[in-house]
Amino acid sequence: MSQPSTCVLGPHIPAPGTSGESHLAEPDGGRSVHQGPGQSAAWRVLVVESDTGQAETLARNLRRHGHDVDSVPTGGEALHAHEDADLILLDLELPDLDGLEVCRGIRTAGDTPIIAVTARGTELDRVLGLQAGADDYLTKPYGFRELMARMDAVMRRARPRTPAPSTIVHGPLSIDQGSREVTLEGRRIPMTRKEFDLLCLLASHPDTVIPRKRLMQQIWGDSWSRRTVDTHVSTLRNKLGASTWVITVRGVGFRLGHG
Repeated sequence: MSQPSTCVLGPHIPAPGTSGESHLAEPDGGRSVHQGPGQSAAWRVLVVESDTGQAETLARNLRRHGHDVDSVPTGGEALHAHEDADLILLDLELPDLDGLEVCRGIRTAGDTPIIAVTARGTELDRVLGLQAGADDYLTKPYGFRELMARMDAVMRRARPRTPAPSTIVHGPLSIDQGSREVTLEGRRIPMTRKEFDLLCLLASHPDTVIPRKRLMQQIWGDSWSRRTVDTHVSTLRNKLGASTWVITVRGVGFRLGHG
C-alpha cells in the first residue's frame, strides 16, 4: 500500500518559531470567504481522502465557500456515501481499495461528477483516471483556487444552465426542483439524491404510471436491480408517512398517489 501524499492547498508558510516545516495554507489568509456575484453555487461535496489533516483542511476551506462537505477516509465508505453528493473529490491513494476501482464503482452507479485528486501525475495515470470515469484530474500539490475553478467547470458541464426550475405542488406535497427540497404540509422532508429524483419523476407525471424499467434507466442508468427501486419506494413511503403516496401498479410500475 502506497503512503498518502501531501496535498498543498496553498503556498507553504512556516509557523512562528519554526523553519523548514511545511503547513497547509488556507486561501485568503484563513479569513472567512463569502460568495459574491458570479461565484459558484453551494454543492454537497464528498471528500474521499485517507490523510485526516488534508481532509480537514480541504473540508474547512470548502465550507468557507458555502459548500456542504462530508469526508470519508476509505474507498469502501466512499462507495456507500457517494449517493448524496453533488460532486466527489476522490484521492486515488486509499488504504483499502484502489482509487481507480472506487471511481469505476461510483461511475457505474450513477453520473455524479468526480474529480480525481492524487499524486499520481504521469500521462498514463491521467489517462487511466479519466477512463475510469473521472470528469477531471488534478495532481498534488495543487492550489485551492485551481481546485475551485475545476469544480466550477465540472459542474457547469454536468448541469448546463437551463430555465429556472419550477416547483411541483401535489396537494400538501411541494417539490422545489431548484433547491431540491421536499415539504409536506409545510414540514421539510429530508431526501437523498436518488429519493428526490425518484419522487420528482413521479410527481412530474402525476396521472401516469411510470414503468419500472424507465425509472431504473432514468435515475440509476445502466447499473440497477429490481430491489433498488423497491427499496427507494419503501423509503419514500416511510418518509412521506403513508404507503398511498407511491402506488404500485403490479406488473407495470409506479405512480404518484395522494397520501
